[in-house]
Amino acid sequence: MEISVLFDAIRNGDQPTVSQLLKEHHSWVSEKDARGSTPLLLATYYGHEAIAKEILKHPQNINEQDASGNTALMGVCFKGFDAIAKLLLEHDADVNMTNYNGATALIFAATFNHLEIIEMLLEHGADKSVKDDRGNSALDHAKMQGASKVIEILE
Repeated sequence: MEISVLFDAIRNGDQPTVSQLLKEHHSWVSEKDARGSTPLLLATYYGHEAIAKEILKHPQNINEQDASGNTALMGVCFKGFDAIAKLLLEHDADVNMTNYNGATALIFAATFNHLEIIEMLLEHGADKSVKDDRGNSALDHAKMQGASKVIEILE
C-alpha cells in the first residue's frame, strides 16, 4: 500500500481510514506529500479537526514545515480555524516560527483579521515585534488591511 492512500483519506475527511492507516503504518505520520505537507499539515489545512486530533495521538514534530516553510499553526492562522489553532497550541506548537518569507502565525492571523486566533497566539507568547522579509510586523499587516480591532490588540 502506498502512502498516497493516507493523504487521499485526509483530503476526503475520511477519519476511520486515517485512523486505521496510522495504526498499521506508524511512520507515515512523519511522511510528506509532493507539496511537502505532513499528514498533520494537510489535515489542518483542510480544517479536519477530528483527523488532526487522531494524527496528534502519534509522536511527531508538530512544527514540521511544508515546502514554503509553513507549519500547521501558520496554516490555520491563515485559514481562520480557531478550534484547530487552540488544539495545536495545546500541543505546544511554536507560535514564533517563521516561514521562508519570515512570516509568523501572528502575521497570518493579523493579515486575515482572525481576532480570536490573535488573542490565543498572544496568550501563548507570540512575539509582536517579528517582521517578515518585507519588514512588516503583524501590526503593519493589520494596518494595511484596515483591521481596527486587530490594530487595537497589537498596539
